[in-house]
Amino acid sequence: MEARERILHAAARLLSESDGEPVSTRAICAEAGVGAPTLYHHFGDKQGLFDAVVAHGFEAYLAEKRAQPSTGDLVADLARGWDVQVEFGRRHPAFYALMYGNAKPGKPSAAAEEAHAMLVSMLAELARAGRLRVEVELAARSIEAAVVGVTLQAIAQPDDELTLARSALVREALLDALIVGRKPPSKRKTASAVATQLLSLLGEGAEELGAAENALLREWLTRLASPR
Repeated sequence: MEARERILHAAARLLSESDGEPVSTRAICAEAGVGAPTLYHHFGDKQGLFDAVVAHGFEAYLAEKRAQPSTGDLVADLARGWDVQVEFGRRHPAFYALMYGNAKPGKPSAAAEEAHAMLVSMLAELARAGRLRVEVELAARSIEAAVVGVTLQAIAQPDDELTLARSALVREALLDALIVGRKPPSKRKTASAVATQLLSLLGEGAEELGAAENALLREWLTRLASPR
């Protein structure tokens, strides 16, 4: 392999074997068989190297997600995607801690953006079918926040039986809260789902309405779609 790839793979391997302990650039260079100037030439500094390792970890995670064929049931696919992420974090705790535990505000990696786009696409389809109780982006961010929290806790407090039970409990409660049809909705939640569906179908606006009317309609629908 080229020097850059050797350094990247060495850092990933040492992090995977570190059990959460810090990994020095000296150890990475020794493992890769390069000098420190080579590492700094390719990655700038230690943080630049770890940013590249995060991207590498996300690509490995996405490869697992892409390899999962659709079941034909979007809700089942969402639940399975949750389980894939939790299991990935349990098998690769150092990677996962770097991917999500040291996130920088406003600086998602390309792979992280792809993972988010995949989730948004699935939720948008549910919204178009009238099955989502809240706006697509809110639903996506809620799922991401919950699954990351569950996975980081599973890493910090490993216990196979409790981890699986806790993950399933949070997953099912959240999907019940977000998706119509998993439990009998209240009238309020039904109105929220209809408003969310109309927002999703509205697109750039209704041609029959003027700009001001479209803006007012969107404001009303957004208020109805917001959970109380």
